[in-house]
Amino acid sequence: MKRLFIVNPKAGNKKDIASLKGAILKYFPKAQITLTEHKGHASELAAKAAAEHCGQVIVAGGDGTINEVVQSLAGSNTALGVIATGSGNGLARELGCPLNNFAAAAKALLDFNEVRCDLGKIGGEYFVNLAGIGIEANIAHKFDQKGLRGARGKLPYFKIAVEEFFKYKAPQAQVILDNGEVKNLNPLTLVFSNGRQYGSNFKIAPKASFSDGYLDMVEIPKSDFGRLLLGLPNFFIDGISPIKISKTTKIKSAEVKIKGPFYYHLDGEPRRAENNLKIEIIEDAITLLMK
Repeated sequence: MKRLFIVNPKAGNKKDIASLKGAILKYFPKAQITLTEHKGHASELAAKAAAEHCGQVIVAGGDGTINEVVQSLAGSNTALGVIATGSGNGLARELGCPLNNFAAAAKALLDFNEVRCDLGKIGGEYFVNLAGIGIEANIAHKFDQKGLRGARGKLPYFKIAVEEFFKYKAPQAQVILDNGEVKNLNPLTLVFSNGRQYGSNFKIAPKASFSDGYLDMVEIPKSDFGRLLLGLPNFFIDGISPIKISKTTKIKSAEVKIKGPFYYHLDGEPRRAENNLKIEIIEDAITLLMK
């Protein structure tokens, strides 16, 4: 089987890249390994691989690199695999990928199954794991704006998150669901989940599935800091806290209306919309390599 490994060299130092290449070639001696050279390059490489009926494209990079590849593999028969190189690694965890060990991650791919899965679509672009509006989208925008993409560790993200929380104003949002129901919300965050977690085992939608034909729409309304802190443990161990701060609805599609410009994200990549935004599930849209 033909396999292409797409590696973002900005996702680690030179030692990491050398170690990663060595691990890949140990278990896949005939694999093609290509380093991305610019933004959009991963998408170009994946599109070419799909057109040439490459069996698998495996990505070693951050959210942006994975997102580029998803856009090109959607609707194709080329399977997507992931080698974790980030800090949260939400998608990698969902797929069952070993973390912090390139050799173990590469070896695991030999035994992973190819599973046909759904994709979410928001603002005309695909996402494989999570998308949303609200505070997390604003944080993603600020993170990107400050040039911190690729920053090592969680501290820079945490600092921006705390700053944003205390000045964030929840928008007046009207959400029209596929069944005709209209919800008027003031969300701290409104998440559309195909997968279950952001990363670090923070499961925003513990009952979500890549292959159930639905998105889990999770609303967390703006609340006081103390209540949010008391409710947060439920996202790591469901039911451990009596304080419930989220509400989940299974949906096929939704349209979000917010007056004026606002930010949203897809798999952590920040985007900007104005007045309205459409979200939907696309069934059987991609093949994922998973445990």
